[in-house]
Amino acid sequence: MSGDEKAAAAPRSLAEALRQRDDASLAALLRARPDLITPVPTDLTQLATRAGTRASVVRALERLDRFALQTAEALAVAGDPASYGELLGLMAGDDGDPQVAAALPRALGALRERALVWGADDRLRLVRTARELLAPSPQHPSPTGLGPTVQEATAGMSPGRIQEIVAAVGLPSTHDSVSAVASLTALFTDRERMSALLADVPADSLEVLDRLVWGPPYGQVTADPAPRLRLLLDRGLLLPTAPGTVVLPREVALHLRAGRAHRAPEPVPPAVTASATHTARVVDATAAGQAYTALATVEELLKDWDEGGPNVLRAGGLSVRDLKRTAVALDVPEPVAAFWVELAYAAGLLASDGEVDERYAATPAYDEWLELPPADRWARLAQAWLTATRTPGVVGDRDAKDRTLSALGPGLDRSAAPEVRHRVLALLAALPEGAAPDAESVLARLRWERPLRGPQRTGDHDLRTRLARWTLSEAELLGVTGRGALSAHGRALLGAGASAGASAGAPAAGPAAPGTGTGTGTAAGAASDADAGRPGPDGLTTPGPGDKLPVHKHHPHHPHHPTAESPHDSTPVPVPAPPHDTAPPHPTAPPHDPTPAPAPLSPAEQAAATAAAAARLLAPLLPEPLDHVLLQADLTAVAPGPLRRPLADMLGVLANVESKGGATVYRFTPASVRRALDAGRSAADLHAFLTEHSRTPVPQPLAYLIDDVARRHGHLRVGAASAYVRCDDDALLNEILADKRSAGLGLRRLAPTVLAAQADPGALLEGLRAMGYAPAAESAAGDVVIARADSHRTPPRTAPEPVPDGPPAPDTPLLSAAIRAIRAGDLAATAPRRPAAADPAADGEPPRTSAAETLATVQAAVLTGETLWIGYVNADGAASQRVIAPIRVEGGFVTAYDHTADEVRTYPLHRITGVAELAEEAAADPS
Repeated sequence: MSGDEKAAAAPRSLAEALRQRDDASLAALLRARPDLITPVPTDLTQLATRAGTRASVVRALERLDRFALQTAEALAVAGDPASYGELLGLMAGDDGDPQVAAALPRALGALRERALVWGADDRLRLVRTARELLAPSPQHPSPTGLGPTVQEATAGMSPGRIQEIVAAVGLPSTHDSVSAVASLTALFTDRERMSALLADVPADSLEVLDRLVWGPPYGQVTADPAPRLRLLLDRGLLLPTAPGTVVLPREVALHLRAGRAHRAPEPVPPAVTASATHTARVVDATAAGQAYTALATVEELLKDWDEGGPNVLRAGGLSVRDLKRTAVALDVPEPVAAFWVELAYAAGLLASDGEVDERYAATPAYDEWLELPPADRWARLAQAWLTATRTPGVVGDRDAKDRTLSALGPGLDRSAAPEVRHRVLALLAALPEGAAPDAESVLARLRWERPLRGPQRTGDHDLRTRLARWTLSEAELLGVTGRGALSAHGRALLGAGASAGASAGAPAAGPAAPGTGTGTGTAAGAASDADAGRPGPDGLTTPGPGDKLPVHKHHPHHPHHPTAESPHDSTPVPVPAPPHDTAPPHPTAPPHDPTPAPAPLSPAEQAAATAAAAARLLAPLLPEPLDHVLLQADLTAVAPGPLRRPLADMLGVLANVESKGGATVYRFTPASVRRALDAGRSAADLHAFLTEHSRTPVPQPLAYLIDDVARRHGHLRVGAASAYVRCDDDALLNEILADKRSAGLGLRRLAPTVLAAQADPGALLEGLRAMGYAPAAESAAGDVVIARADSHRTPPRTAPEPVPDGPPAPDTPLLSAAIRAIRAGDLAATAPRRPAAADPAADGEPPRTSAAETLATVQAAVLTGETLWIGYVNADGAASQRVIAPIRVEGGFVTAYDHTADEVRTYPLHRITGVAELAEEAAADPS
């Protein structure tokens, strides 16, 4: 190929570079930057325009690992365009760091894949918006610490002053400032001449340069600078940018840095180290114990709110007082209580009831959850935690309006939370079984994978670091980890992607050729294992015989075409194979298996499968529920383990929980026994229940307690008058009237055995019980009202939907359809048009034709089989351009194969605004 042909093949814009990509590379771009496909661009020019918008570029830069971001920062301070050799010099320095040289092709491939860099290796161009964001300026210093170039720093300098600097460094004077600045730049970029110039600089002046060399490059000087500063100003080693401000030129700083753009390039991610190692059995047993405690805690929380929980704040959420009360009831700190409350809410077990006096209560899903086996209940909680965007760790913080964030309230969603949780657990899964990671090494790895742009904040101020710390503590509370190490059921919860994700952030194993022109790295690489059994290795459906627009397989123009690798996945992406009908099978190839490949699981099905796998591993580790307790003479019962559901429910009514731990201690009191009697149990029922479920004889004090409370229970009857009290023993009523504590009830005698009260029945019952009596409520018919422990439930509620972190990643069918639509739209926009005899079409717009001309042209195309370019307005008034191959015209409609939509469609002729024939070469091959 001649030099002219090579120059013609080189892309002149990002849109042309995208046109040279194959479908696999476009699929990788859209996976890595899903915002580009929402909505689907009409053609590649619009895709390139969207890829260069500020919001999209910022989002793409935020998802680069540290070395890829450092590579982009180096390109921002390099020439435009820059060669691969220049970029390598900025990254590896004059000494040529071998690790940097080996990792640079991967980083450059990641930037190319995301359409942040385009062009051949000898003309690398950073997208203009990315250059504006990363290039140094006085308002926004570059992370490299470099200042402006000599040309930029001398832009406002007088020509005479420039000539003085040129003469001071021993250069011949020039006739204009442009050539003077060019000669000064050539001097500062020449290593040998620059070394000779600095050899004559005194040590105290060199000390000033050393303080500025790694940034910030700006300094303050007085109107009469010291001699050591005056020498640097005279030789142009420092240049004034404003009164009292000087800057170290970029070329001088790079010489002092030995060519490095960064003080410490980080081509290799920091390793996650283990702080302790335990046996897998100990880890799983500890995690199972924590999982059982998590289930008990959630049950206790919702049982405490069973008859109606705390009120909902007017602005939404739980008040500080109610959160403190919940923490005391659960015997945990307030942040931990907020975690359990939010976990129950995320799992759909808790919600507001929507009543006028709105309160929090359990949902009907809670009753269904209670009926599940313990392992399945845990799996549902763990799955909800893993995918939830609500972040209980921010409870108590202030929002943008300086309002306190409350548990269950608005403003707790953090879109990055699910991704950080998955990533932290994946890093734990990469360690050997039983190894507990060092928390700081995990945080360092996450900071490398998603570094903060701009001034690097230290400590735990950034959100991702806080999320990672919360993930480690919450995973331990929930039983996903045990003693800091990931358990077996925790690994299962991550699913099949854990092993692949564990190596995320690792660079390529070896050096690759620099020319990864259209490399399909990060996003496409992740599909090689996850998309096994899917239609094609490039994420696209293999074209069939009926496809009119074949999948494009453009080869890049670079001399090397290695397989690019992802900075977050070391799985290589294979070059797509041609369609199965383009090459004969090998004689020794096995016969074709007619069994269709299994359809890929949806995200919901994958989540259900991983949760089921985790539950299967956890189930053998959880203790079996017991059907007995140990009654003791001090009116207590000891449950040596978890109890079966009916036993636990009944015992929770008959006694109060006194302590929890390895064994639960229940205490029987007169109030608790009366509660069981109010629920409709008789004394005989309670004696039979205790005898059946106790491994020890029923102690005599407990039997006496039950009989004594039962004898007095229901002797007084309370009904609605507004309220009344009746009793067959008039002496007992006299006693109540004489008691000063009854004054607030407003009692008066209606009959010898009936008292009327001004209080309502509920208040009257509570007042009499507070006085030591055991009244029973009765209905209007005189029957005892049984106060069963019926729970207050909300109407059916769904769990809160996670707030996505930007557009969702497109699936394979969407990618396939989108790329074919983009290709077809680009064909319609770029295909050569046959010029009309009169009124030629404006560039990029179809010509306006009359109805008669449109009909005649379409009818002729049916006979000749030509392809037409039409303008069309749909029923909503939206105009579009389409490339069609007319099949028939009848009844005012044209039926044609639409290359843009890749299907046969029918169009009303009156909605076609214009028609033109495609040029010969475009019509012959519309693809």
